[in-house]
Amino acid sequence: MILRSSPTYRKKMVVAGNGLFYPIVGFASCVAFIYMSFGGLGTNLQEKTKLGFVERNGTQFMLDGKAFYINGWNSYWLMDHSVDEYTKPRVREILQAGATMGLTVCRTWAFNDGDYNALQISPGRFNEQVFKALDHVIVEARQQGIRLLFSLVNNLQAYGGKTQYVKWAWDEGVGLSASNDSFFFDPSIRNYFKNYVKTLLTRKNTLNGIEYRDDPTIFAWELINEPRCITDASGDTLQDWIEEMSAFVKAIDKKHLLTVGLEGFYGPKNPKRLTVNPEMWASRLGSDFIRNSKVPNIDFASVHIYPDHWFHDKEFHENLKFVSKWMHSHIEDGDKELNKPVMFTEYGLSNQNKDFEPSQRDRFYKVILDAIYKSAKKNGSGAGSLVWQLFVGGMDKLARLHGPTQQQRNLKDLCSQRQ
Repeated sequence: MILRSSPTYRKKMVVAGNGLFYPIVGFASCVAFIYMSFGGLGTNLQEKTKLGFVERNGTQFMLDGKAFYINGWNSYWLMDHSVDEYTKPRVREILQAGATMGLTVCRTWAFNDGDYNALQISPGRFNEQVFKALDHVIVEARQQGIRLLFSLVNNLQAYGGKTQYVKWAWDEGVGLSASNDSFFFDPSIRNYFKNYVKTLLTRKNTLNGIEYRDDPTIFAWELINEPRCITDASGDTLQDWIEEMSAFVKAIDKKHLLTVGLEGFYGPKNPKRLTVNPEMWASRLGSDFIRNSKVPNIDFASVHIYPDHWFHDKEFHENLKFVSKWMHSHIEDGDKELNKPVMFTEYGLSNQNKDFEPSQRDRFYKVILDAIYKSAKKNGSGAGSLVWQLFVGGMDKLARLHGPTQQQRNLKDLCSQRQ
């Protein structure tokens, strides 16, 4: 139980929403709250290797015939750090720490396209050493009783993302446009992505002999991290892509759940764009929470929570009010519009805010976990949350000792979006 965690352990576990490192004593207390409140939420460590597939029944996740609520975290770097032997122990350390705290799901990248330690070197060409690193992540997670939410591609440039796919098509002379958004509509790029997805889902793990699509350690697939298609604010281009890719995934893998990876913004035709979106720009990004999440092959909705990133002129107490309203709106959507679980797959608070105090994170996290708990007590659609994000001690020291490698630059790029 996390309340008995040693001081040494607390020093090793740190959380960063912006690339800086902060002891997670406050976060641990919030996890303790939700863990004790739900009782059976945490994984029984004595039965940690006995995993079944997580399923969906209406607005709830189900596991072994019972409602399953998720309290977890993001550590996007697991595959990347499993490649090299000197960084590999961090994967076990973070998964053990999560299990010790009663966390149940870790969201991480199952992609690295054309970058340092690339999984996909070029379209259809894969680095077997990196694939074996991903094999290791899955086996290690299973041993710790942690399930994985695998994201399949990045809307951002870090770790390749849609930018790399467009560059590949352009370099091969088959690209229709140099725009990053051509990732969503260029037939050649769609085929690149489909080939990648098929290769990943049908991969036979070299350590346990199980194909990824048959492994219950994987909680779900996420199509893309934070999709935006700004060149088509109507949302039609992204909607077509979601419909096509979700059907493709389900044709290969019917056992796992699937989500989009949305930030949760309401589109130009949704009246909530005026009352719930952070600002008007949020309705012009080519995504729409309701429309995208209603796609039949999408099993649950995903939402992110970054008020200090979305607003630049609000005080902390105003951001807390926004978080409550934001979560209530999306849980209401899950209950009344979607009849699907709603999972808050990223949330964080930057310590570079001008008025930041460490105690603010406790209050911020508590608002989020309270909202999920309130929904769960009513058997509502609020299905869980994943904090952004957890590292292990020493990851920040590498850059200071050796200078910024491509790996650290990727980390900085990813985390800076939260500032």
